[in-house]
Amino acid sequence: MLTEFDTTLPSIRQVQTLIKQTTPVEFKLLTGDVLTGKVLWQDPQCVCIADENSQQTTIWKQAIAYIKPKS
Repeated sequence: MLTEFDTTLPSIRQVQTLIKQTTPVEFKLLTGDVLTGKVLWQDPQCVCIADENSQQTTIWKQAIAYIKPKS
């Protein structure tokens, strides 16, 4: 059974905006690691980012402490 991707949720819409605007972001993970890059896509369980070298990393949403635009 597929999980619905609820685009009415503010968090989903916020990440979609980051994708559309190709805004560099910082992900703080629950492990304390910090990843930076541009969000390429999201699905109900994961987010994929690309760093400055175009290296892609898929992050489980449950591992994310916060996401913020990089200043």
